[in-house]
Amino acid sequence: MPHPVHSAAAWTGRHDGDGPEHARWHQAVQVVPGAPGTDPDPASDHVTLLGFRTEEGVRRNRGRVGAADGPAALRRALSPMALHGPLARGGVGLHDLGDAQTLGEDLEGGQAAAAALTSAALDRAGSRLAVVLGGGHETAWSSYLGLVRSGLGPRAGQRWGVLNLDAHFDLREEARPTSGTPFAQMAAAEREVGRALRYAVLGIAEPSNTAVLFERAAQLGVQWRTDEQCLAAGAEGVTRFVEEFTAELDVLYLTVDLDVLPAAVAPGVSAPAAYGVPLPLIAAAVRAAAGSGKLALLDVVELNPSLDIDGRTARTAARLIDDAVRRVAGAGR
Repeated sequence: MPHPVHSAAAWTGRHDGDGPEHARWHQAVQVVPGAPGTDPDPASDHVTLLGFRTEEGVRRNRGRVGAADGPAALRRALSPMALHGPLARGGVGLHDLGDAQTLGEDLEGGQAAAAALTSAALDRAGSRLAVVLGGGHETAWSSYLGLVRSGLGPRAGQRWGVLNLDAHFDLREEARPTSGTPFAQMAAAEREVGRALRYAVLGIAEPSNTAVLFERAAQLGVQWRTDEQCLAAGAEGVTRFVEEFTAELDVLYLTVDLDVLPAAVAPGVSAPAAYGVPLPLIAAAVRAAAGSGKLALLDVVELNPSLDIDGRTARTAARLIDDAVRRVAGAGR
């Protein structure tokens, strides 16, 4: 695995004091250099962070590039956020393993590096949750590879599934992988080993998905709700959908494509949503996933800082990540 690139400089911010009552993300995160013997208490309870600097999948999908700068922007947005409970007191650590990256047009090489880093994060003793900071939604394929090659999920005989908060199915079948193909790739890979992909999506925008994609989703047994159905169901209905999907799972992988949110909330994405699912409903889905006790892997993708007005998208994404991490760490409901 190529040595990860580190972004320690991103973890900076306001310093009000040294006690837990003053704690913020940038004060708690420990950057793991990667050299033997330098890992900070790897066996203690912790949340692991890593990034995937990639936008080649977006470029291949004819989207607006810029997502490779997403990991750094997400760290900057997380840095000043206040910590509470075990995260503030040090009972649950925050460890940053650095970034994998796609070099030039070598998406597949970048995904292999990100998958290896993801597996390493999931397999660390004491890890409660691995959080991948994307990157385009091609990140999902590397997240999948990292999960299935880790000691969790199939290797441990566990039932796993993926919940996607997204305006798109991303079930395209193309000659080369893109940001629009990861779940078709997952379905094919699972089929090759005699398993069916457990896949659910909240936020589908009907005008953004062709009839072929809806047919493919139905054939694969995908569970979904459109953006309009999410709005009609409200937070209670969205929460129930997540709870029902996770009920039969041992391990949950949650992927958040920020283009599921309304463009006014998330302008900094390749494909801004004309309608979108309101933030409180997406937050309810994230909280339900994190509160299930089964969430092992989370990635947040499609942040394009060059298009992000006033940092709105990065701040929104950081709040969702903080919500998930707090709940997994037992720091609040």
